[in-house]
Amino acid sequence: MSIRKILLYPFTKLSGEVKVFKTYPHPMRTLLVTNMIYAFVLPVIDIFAGAYIMRNSSDPSMVAFYQLAVYTGIPFTFLINGFLLNRIKIAHLYSFGMLLSGVSLLVMMMLQQISFAGVGIAGFLMGSSFGFFWANRDFLALNTTNDSNRNYYYGVETFFYTLTYIIVPFFIGLFIVKAETANWFGGNANNAYKIVTGIVFLLTIVSSYVVQKGDFKNPTQKKFIYWKFDKLWRKMLFLASLKGIGQGYLVTAPAILIMTLIGNEGALGTIQSICGIITALILYILGRTSKPSHRIYIFSIGLIIFAVGAVFNGVLFSATGVIIFMMCKILFQPLHDLAYFPIQLKVIDKLSKKSNRNEFAYIFNHEFGLYIGRAFGLVLFILLHTYVSEVFALKYALLIIALIQLISIPVAKHITKST
Repeated sequence: MSIRKILLYPFTKLSGEVKVFKTYPHPMRTLLVTNMIYAFVLPVIDIFAGAYIMRNSSDPSMVAFYQLAVYTGIPFTFLINGFLLNRIKIAHLYSFGMLLSGVSLLVMMMLQQISFAGVGIAGFLMGSSFGFFWANRDFLALNTTNDSNRNYYYGVETFFYTLTYIIVPFFIGLFIVKAETANWFGGNANNAYKIVTGIVFLLTIVSSYVVQKGDFKNPTQKKFIYWKFDKLWRKMLFLASLKGIGQGYLVTAPAILIMTLIGNEGALGTIQSICGIITALILYILGRTSKPSHRIYIFSIGLIIFAVGAVFNGVLFSATGVIIFMMCKILFQPLHDLAYFPIQLKVIDKLSKKSNRNEFAYIFNHEFGLYIGRAFGLVLFILLHTYVSEVFALKYALLIIALIQLISIPVAKHITKST
């Protein structure tokens, strides 16, 4: 191979991947592009909101309380969204959710004093934004994809999310630390946070504009609240609860562990970047080449990696332990999501046709399964932190949750065989 071909190979390869991307339906591509832009917002919300509270309160339980308020706002807004879908275009509701996330960050930055009441309001607002975002995102993903192309869809999406979770934390962490040490903006790190929040708000405007370009349709049936469901769906809800247990704590734990054991946002950003490029490439390759039959293996490997990271964190409970745990977390989350979401959507495909029900009814009900798990994980941490000790909570809550989550493997295996 000539030197010219070697130099041009990355561009040739990228051009080929763009051609593959263009073969998929326009609504699917529009949704992916929207989510790619919004992906730059999510690391700020997931990581640095908790770090901001930790920096200004030094209270891990307040970070957990904020996250509990976030997760309480989500199902509430799922319910409101279900009624609004009967009157408002789904693309408008999706845009509103993204814009509201920027507003909720602004509210937090405007708090004169970090208190449980203040972070509770900011958290509930953020949860409301997530409710509009995830409720409509899940429905649009379901209706713009099918089982044969969902591995590709979630492969591309998680690939891009993983990249942003590498790039964004690194540069924001560097920016916040530099602002403080170089006396930028008066040497006040909170001012740096406000600038980051402004950039986030601009990104939410751009992503909100892009999603309007898609020809998306609202659910055809208006009814979406049901109390009785198929046995298979009850198993899916149990799987959702197990996912929620890890999800609730994983959003909170990194900021608390790093700010406690390492000490600043610069380390937070750097650690998030370790091994991330490799993970992103693995995800993209898996999305392009894996088949529906491979999902359970991807799902299992992700959960085992998470358990290994939790063990190292609990045994070492040091900066080294945190670094190993963060490496495992970076691998676990996208692998888990790459397999979980197609499994969930395939179950909804099957049961919505079987029962002749609105697909949104299942998406709405699924959120309550997640909420039960999220609340369990966060309340477990708060109770251990309050009635045992902070050290015990940071060391062992994560390990307990990781071991409980391993139950997901046989449950997911049974669900995939049933669909």
